[in-house]
Amino acid sequence: MRNALGLMLATVVSAAVIAGVWFWTSSPRADAAPQTVAARKAEPLPAATKPKDDVEVTASLTKPAPPPAPAAPVAAKPVCANPDALGVSRTVIIDTTGGPGFGFLQYKQFDFLTEKEVVLTFDDGPWPTTPAVLKALADECTKAVFFPVGKHTTYHPEILRQVYVAGHTVGSHTWSHAHLDSKKMTEAQAKEEIEKGFSAVKMAIGAAPAPFFRFPGLGHTQPTLAYLGTRNISMFSVDVDSNDFKSSGPDQVIQNVMTKLDKQGKGVILMHDLQKHTATALPTLLRRLKAGGYKVVLMKAKVQLETLAEYDAMLVKDLKVPTVASRPIASVVQTAQE
Repeated sequence: MRNALGLMLATVVSAAVIAGVWFWTSSPRADAAPQTVAARKAEPLPAATKPKDDVEVTASLTKPAPPPAPAAPVAAKPVCANPDALGVSRTVIIDTTGGPGFGFLQYKQFDFLTEKEVVLTFDDGPWPTTPAVLKALADECTKAVFFPVGKHTTYHPEILRQVYVAGHTVGSHTWSHAHLDSKKMTEAQAKEEIEKGFSAVKMAIGAAPAPFFRFPGLGHTQPTLAYLGTRNISMFSVDVDSNDFKSSGPDQVIQNVMTKLDKQGKGVILMHDLQKHTATALPTLLRRLKAGGYKVVLMKAKVQLETLAEYDAMLVKDLKVPTVASRPIASVVQTAQE
């Protein structure tokens, strides 16, 4: 009896030991190191499309981004419609500091023109004949320097505006074409003639004129020369005088210019755009210059002239007109019936 009970107890103990060993070996341990499993070979990804940048993606979440603003157009150089035009061979910029003079008849310091070069200049406008002069110059795609009279400018401001808009250089030729070398002319009067002339030009073109000046009759004095120097206004004389104001007709104007020019070879040519003979002669004269191998030089100022406020005001008060003729005649006066 006692042996059977002992055998049974031994069997139970053995079973308990076996169960404990099995539990210990088969359950995971908290401090056991994790087992490493070999990674499966990666499969190739499908071909991806090109990624968009952040700006594009962000914009697509709301609305398409506006296209960039187009670049400002660059003004193209005007093309001459005449392939055989006289044109402008070169443009020179004049530093008028101290009032330099040009034109060998009186001022011989600055000889800047080379052989066969000319400067076209016109005095005494603007006048109803001036548009014909402008057309002749435009047909040959060439430029000139204009010296208008102040009073004439107030008569025909729209014509002088055409001169300026066409790209010509606009200086002055006094207020009333008074000869500043007259013995009756005081220094104060001469100053007024100079300054009111420039103020009239500014009033007409709506911009500062070039500091270029020509004495009526080419008559200067030491005080007027000194005054122009203090104002940094360049003085113009002449090399070739057309004498168009006393010519018998257009042919005489052409002959006068070409005869003197062929003798001298170059120079500043003086003409008058208020002379009918000059307006008529100019198309042929320009063709003669081209045929003779002459080239036109355009003179421009480095700095435009600042007119004096007291003379601007004096002009406005005397004329009782607006300071700028902003409306063309066609917009003010229209024909209702003919």
